[in-house]
Amino acid sequence: MTAGALKVSVVVPTYNSGEGLDRLVASLLRQSLPADEFEVIFVDDGSTDTTPARLEALAAAHPHFHVLHAERSGWPSRPRNLGVARARGEYVQFVDDDDWLADEALARLYGYATEHGADVAIGRMVGHGRSVPRDLFRVNRPDATLADAPLMESLTCHKMFRRAFLSRHDLRFPEEGRKRLEDHHLVTRAYLLSRRTCVLADYTCYHHSRRPGGGNLTAARIEPEGYFRSLREVLDIVDAHTTPGPLRDRLHQRWLRIEMVRRLRGARLRNAPRDWVDEVVAEVGRTVRERFAPGVAAGLPALERTIAGLAERGRVEDLFRIAGWETGVQAKVRLKTYELTGHRLTVAVSGRLRSGDRPVSYDRAPDGRELLDLPVEDVPTELVDCSDELLTATDELRRPRLDVVARRVDDGDEFYLPVSFEVDRLPHRWGGLRLMWQGRTTIDFRTLNGGRTRGEWILTARLTGSGCEADAKLPLAVTCAGDGARPVVVDERQPPPRPAQPARATGPWQRLRRAVRQRLGRSAGQSVRTS
Repeated sequence: MTAGALKVSVVVPTYNSGEGLDRLVASLLRQSLPADEFEVIFVDDGSTDTTPARLEALAAAHPHFHVLHAERSGWPSRPRNLGVARARGEYVQFVDDDDWLADEALARLYGYATEHGADVAIGRMVGHGRSVPRDLFRVNRPDATLADAPLMESLTCHKMFRRAFLSRHDLRFPEEGRKRLEDHHLVTRAYLLSRRTCVLADYTCYHHSRRPGGGNLTAARIEPEGYFRSLREVLDIVDAHTTPGPLRDRLHQRWLRIEMVRRLRGARLRNAPRDWVDEVVAEVGRTVRERFAPGVAAGLPALERTIAGLAERGRVEDLFRIAGWETGVQAKVRLKTYELTGHRLTVAVSGRLRSGDRPVSYDRAPDGRELLDLPVEDVPTELVDCSDELLTATDELRRPRLDVVARRVDDGDEFYLPVSFEVDRLPHRWGGLRLMWQGRTTIDFRTLNGGRTRGEWILTARLTGSGCEADAKLPLAVTCAGDGARPVVVDERQPPPRPAQPARATGPWQRLRRAVRQRLGRSAGQSVRTS
């Protein structure tokens, strides 16, 4: 970087943001990166409220803030493209107007990107009413690839991109109207073209928020035909850069699992209008038949594989039956022991997955395969006959997972803890097998989050097996009075201490009065019991 050049350009599309910008602006003004080393480019997409005036006032007060005014496009793609065209930084960081950055986000992510020569740098994210990747941020990944890291979990654009990289490959957001999955179009190409992609997992950089009332543009229910047309265009991008085989299957699997199967699961399906579900199932079935090799669905866990198979066959009623069962799946976790030694808290847990009053269980087929037992009523005989291969869970029974997550209450920061665990396969009284997890973890509050542990923490156990996943909060309240301070642990299963009673008077008249009251009280109690 030449002397005086900017390190980062932050591009923010806005539309009728109003006071919703305040949290983002405050976070930008708190950045540890000096103000003369980064710029913020707000691109207003034809706002009709006070947003343009607010932005102009900010730009007048802060020389590193800039405003571009554009005609209304109705989607963030064109404003983002305009922002990149105006940017002068070595890297470009995309931020939405209802999200915000941690105080050291730009400095840390820029430093990590330049240290490793990355074209794309992904900072740890926390969701506030929004889902964010989990497995991707387990550890720092200085050289993550599509073959060895779950990069495809994160396809939103809220990352740091080398500006020369965007320019060299003409990486732009599609501008043809309100196009769904516009992030996927750019980010998928970026992953496939990047010489190096790095993931910073040990510091939360980005807070991804759902606007109050669910007002985010992309939070609305999809229009199936247009949505899946755009999805197939993203699959075209993958196909243009890969050859048929395991890698392409694994990349395709991301869209089958998240954009298709997830929409047909649990409460999300049960709460959707029936005519909309019929359209989604038709589009999913078409895409599975026309675009995916057999290895795509085959690589899914049994439950997801079965949902994909039912959608391919158009069996909507059976999808609703399974969704009803899955809505009831929950983790039953018991805190076995805990011990606080200095700054180290050791916790032992056990747990199981249940749906209603029955465990998530497996039946053994005559040929030795173990099949996920879906207790749905009135399943047609032909569905049972054709779904055995979909329900086969033999391999998955060998790799269930137990995670323990520490989550800070005030900012939602989550950290996976190192866990040692084992899973027993036990018979149950209805026949078949159920899984029982047993695990142990130790948290050192001097090193958790780099020692930044001030505040209240909760611990959650997460059980994963055969496509089912459920969380259960552990009954411990952990509080640190300051960063790196020794934690205070409260067992929430124990009743709170009784308040101290006032000292009793001990003089002779007081003793006589107390004795009379006690005798009268006992007599009154006896008369009530015998009436």
